[in-house]
Amino acid sequence: MKQQIPPVYDACRKPRRDFLALLGAGGVGLLASALFPHQSFATVEETLKAIDGITGGKAPLEGKVSIELPQIAENGNTVPFTVSVDSPMTDQDYVKAIRIFAEENPYPEVFTFHLTPQSGKAEVKARMRLAKTQNVVAVAEMSDGAMFIAKEQIKVTIGGCGG
Repeated sequence: MKQQIPPVYDACRKPRRDFLALLGAGGVGLLASALFPHQSFATVEETLKAIDGITGGKAPLEGKVSIELPQIAENGNTVPFTVSVDSPMTDQDYVKAIRIFAEENPYPEVFTFHLTPQSGKAEVKARMRLAKTQNVVAVAEMSDGAMFIAKEQIKVTIGGCGG
């Protein structure tokens, strides 16, 4: 003879199954969002806002700063660049900081280099990741508070930041 399950036990089993199914669906959704993250990129406006935060809202001057980068980067994972600033680098007149921005990367500010008169030369070289074709902007802060800016466009064929 088969034993019957009391109705009270059966009523408790259904909500538990519903809860476990909901928990499993939530886990699958969480896993899917981790495997396929939504990649957002900074906009030109966000980059300008970040630059304004550094310059105190004053428009930086053009000149003194030069950026060297390849015209086309076949792979955005490692793009070499050089930024140099025309400065004597003396105790009275030197470059305090050079900041590099990429207008359409996930975060607009890519690098900040702090310099002193002991740096000898106002030049920095590095490699950066670029998501896609965009402008690279360099802002130099001088010891007297003056700000200088330069901008160069680079074409990226395969993005390095998920692009």
